[in-house]
Parts: sequence; C-alpha cells; structure tokens
Amino acid sequence: MLHALLIINKAGGLIYNRDFTDGLAKLTTNEYLVMAGTFHGVHAITSRISPVPGSSGMEVLEADTFRIFCFQTLTGVKFLLITDPSQPNADSMSRKVYELYGDFVMKNPFYNPEMPIRIELFDANVQKLAKQLNAGG
Repeated sequence: MLHALLIINKAGGLIYNRDFTDGLAKLTTNEYLVMAGTFHGVHAITSRISPVPGSSGMEVLEADTFRIFCFQTLTGVKFLLITDPSQPNADSMSRKVYELYGDFVMKNPFYNPEMPIRIELFDANVQKLAKQLNAGG
C-alpha cells in the first residue's frame, strides 16, 4: 500500500506531495515542509558517515507501522514513498513515479526546475498509478 509521495529538490525543498490513503495521520503543509527538510539533512549526513565509499545515503527508514523509501536521482532529486512496512516493491514503484516525472514534468517546457510541481497531467497520472498499486495491480 502506497500512502504518500513526496518529491524533494536537490536543495532540500519540498516540490510535490500527495496523500493516497487514510492510513496515515494527515499532516499540514508546514509539517510536510519540515519533514522534507529534515529527511534531506539526515540523508546528506548518512551519505557522509557511511563506511562504504560512494554511499548515496539513507534509502529506507523502517518503523512498526510504515516505511519511508527514498530514491535519489543522479541530479539530486529525491522521491520519498511512504508505504506499509511489508510493501515488497517500493523500488519499482519509485522508478515508475520517476518515469512519470520525466515524461510529464521535465519534458514540460513551462516547468522551472527546482520549483513546486503544479502540472495536472503529472498529478493525474501519479494518482492513477497509486490507485493501481493500492488495488494490487
């Protein structure tokens, strides 16, 4: 089950967020902004303290009731998926979202990189994907 999606730009700013279920407590916009900035900072620190050279930082944060999966692109954009703790395919889910981002956001001539994403086609396709994933297919 995919509960929410957040997209964080390379500077740590929240550029997109969407809830898909009622499974999580509703957060305010300010709480999402704080979460994005905090995760960005923790991600940067974990990439530096890793004993493995070239580590990209924290990829998964697991709790009893949810999991946050982070997919970072080569340009530094982070896709955070908040899922059930037992979700097996968060990596493939994030790659599908990344494809939609490439197709509907980055190919849009009116989108300014690093700015909030306000593109209806992207939003509609992300919601359609989440509905398919949450329905089990």
